[in-house]
Amino acid sequence: MRVRKPNPVVLVICSALVCAGVFGTFLHFVPAEAQSRAVFVLRIEDTINPVKSRVIARAVATAIEADAQLLVIELDTPGGLYDSTREIVETLLESEVPVVVFVSPRGAQAGSAGTFITAAGHIAAMAPGSNIGAATPVSGSGEDIGETLADKVTNDAAALIRSIAEERGRNPDPLEQTVRTAASYSASEALEANIIDLLADDLPDLLAQLDGWDVVTVSGQRVLELTDYDLQQVEMQWRERFVDFIANPNIAFLLISLGSLGLVFELMTPGTIGPGIAGVICLGLGFLALGNLPFNWAGVAFIALAVVLAVLEIFVSGFGALGIGAVVSLVIGGLLLFGGFGGGEVPVNFPDVSVSHWVLVGVGGFFALIAGYFAYEAISSRVLGRRAVVAGGGLSDSDGRSSTGHLLGQTGRVTRVLNPRGIVNLGDETWSAISDDGATIREGSQIRVVAVRGLMLTVEFVASPPTVEGQE
Repeated sequence: MRVRKPNPVVLVICSALVCAGVFGTFLHFVPAEAQSRAVFVLRIEDTINPVKSRVIARAVATAIEADAQLLVIELDTPGGLYDSTREIVETLLESEVPVVVFVSPRGAQAGSAGTFITAAGHIAAMAPGSNIGAATPVSGSGEDIGETLADKVTNDAAALIRSIAEERGRNPDPLEQTVRTAASYSASEALEANIIDLLADDLPDLLAQLDGWDVVTVSGQRVLELTDYDLQQVEMQWRERFVDFIANPNIAFLLISLGSLGLVFELMTPGTIGPGIAGVICLGLGFLALGNLPFNWAGVAFIALAVVLAVLEIFVSGFGALGIGAVVSLVIGGLLLFGGFGGGEVPVNFPDVSVSHWVLVGVGGFFALIAGYFAYEAISSRVLGRRAVVAGGGLSDSDGRSSTGHLLGQTGRVTRVLNPRGIVNLGDETWSAISDDGATIREGSQIRVVAVRGLMLTVEFVASPPTVEGQE
């Protein structure tokens, strides 16, 4: 019988398949690659706010993506916003990577919101000399809240911290007392009360103690292997640092105040553009800061009222009365901006979130100086106007008071474009003016006064500015 020689191509394919099968079997028995040696470390300081919540969420996501051994959050905070705290707790409870919350260095604190965050970690540790507790909710101004709302918020916070304790196997009773009675514990007391798991002098000591620990996450049980680890620091991004910096009650108030002042100056000197642009930028940053703080719309309304009164003082001339009202309204707005007043639910926080009284005094004093200057200018202008009218035989009130009636019908020149507000010259006097039909009147144009309201003239266009020969 004739035997056919095997096709070389078929032999190559069969050989490849056999080798692949053998190699695949070999791979099946080779142990999987060891888990990543990465240990991520994130430092969280100062007030807990939405920015910190986003940073922690990003750090957890990064650790999960890298299949890290664990994430260590070094915590030192006096407290923070309740909503942000709940978001962080949810992130930690749902983390697939073990999270260690380490209150450090010595002398650090996990106050108020920090108590919830520490308890929510898979492992809770503290440095000697640190403390934890005092988690009773207060209002945005740092004061106790009303009885009804206090019961509601306190019960909610107490239920949350008990749930965390039960989930993490901690003692719920002393943790609940941090909410109901503002109890605080030293590091050794917290360890004895089973609030935390261990004490550690520093990060290397912490990692040395955690080697071989069993940790249960939502993805299952893990054994920490920390004899040889790759330490990686998680840093806040520049955008996060910037927003975290301006998300400060004092800075937010300053930005809104300066932004409002910029708009006022733009109205005073139309066409300069600079103050208006700076004002809009400051206001934008101010509202960005407010978006990361528990602000009160009543405070914003009073600040807006202060701006309106300041504009009226300049253009209508209240001889100081409107300016004083603007300053008072601004200060009230600063007091209410982060307080528990006005409509809506009280913004409940853990630390004191309010504008410093020194900042209020400084900004209020600055606005008072500006208002005083314009009041002085208004009074001086009226006195000089009265003298000029009387000396020239012009119109005056029967009792000798100043009058601007003599200005009606006078013509002058535009010295700063009316768009529709600007500056005009009548003889040797300079006046703020507005065009009667809202149209723009170019610089150098001839105008006629048709109405006078305080220190603001209403003028109509008479003639265009003369053209220079050789120019259009």
